Amino acid sequence: MELRSLGKTGIKVSAISLGTWQVGGKWGAGFSDTNADTILNKAIDEGVNFIDTADVYSDGESEKAVGRLLRNRKEKIYVATKCGRQIQPHVDAGYTVDVLRKFVENSLRNMQLDTIDLIQLHCPPTAVYYRPEIFELFDKLKQEGKIQHLGVSVEKVEEALKAIEYENVTTVQIIFNMFRQRPAQLFFSEATKKNIGVIVRVPLASGLLTGKFSASTDFASGDHRQFNRNGEAFDKGETFSGINYEKGIAAVEALKKIFPGETNLAPIALKWILQFDAVSCIIPGASNMAQVNSNLSAFTVPDFTADQLKAVQEVYENYIKPSVHQLW
Repeated sequence: MELRSLGKTGIKVSAISLGTWQVGGKWGAGFSDTNADTILNKAIDEGVNFIDTADVYSDGESEKAVGRLLRNRKEKIYVATKCGRQIQPHVDAGYTVDVLRKFVENSLRNMQLDTIDLIQLHCPPTAVYYRPEIFELFDKLKQEGKIQHLGVSVEKVEEALKAIEYENVTTVQIIFNMFRQRPAQLFFSEATKKNIGVIVRVPLASGLLTGKFSASTDFASGDHRQFNRNGEAFDKGETFSGINYEKGIAAVEALKKIFPGETNLAPIALKWILQFDAVSCIIPGASNMAQVNSNLSAFTVPDFTADQLKAVQEVYENYIKPSVHQLW
């Protein structure tokens, strides 16, 4: 397993780690303790040492599963969780020091921990990034020993750039993949200058970049890939990276021509992300052990040729960039 520095936290994390949105079910539906425990332990067996979760994933069940993992393993495992998305309506006014403190304390109870390695604001409204008192809270929580480090999970590059103006922000979690390339420009450069850990989420564009979907693929009614395609429930960019599904399928078909004979594009898509030195780790999710194996097989993918890299870029320029690039 390749280890990379998580910015100024001083922590070394597995380059491919594990996100737990759907770890015990299908995108949070039908949570299974057994399935969650199996996937989490499989990831640790394979060298993963960093787990990302959130208090809203399956109403806290994901955090509880992570807590069980920590109690049953001897390896050093770093845990990141997130807070803020429980606020309803999810607006700036809902973000208060008292509310966020309560969320952090609830996460500690869910995982039965004394301290959290990394707590992240969970995609707050843009206005929250302009409120110093929110960020000052986490200095106090660190002094109390309840957290070790603060990070943010963002929707937009602009939010990431604002967040890293705060000295106590050590990491940024951001969507970045073959179909969402804007972070590789100014943000990656600024993050490197400030020694900010970059955690990449939605690396497979909600599974689109596996190459296993078609125009006729049917997603369950409780799956965000069915009900949130136009941002009906939360930011559209979280679903298929904000790409029109049919256009995304056409772009994937173009990618398949660059890598003929590959039936699973997921390892290739993850390998593409790993070529960026600014990236600390990627946190693909997994609903079963086969997906854990698929994610980790990215390390066996040969380095891209110059022609392959150029072709991937052309797919982005021709199919994706005009409708997506400047939105996030």
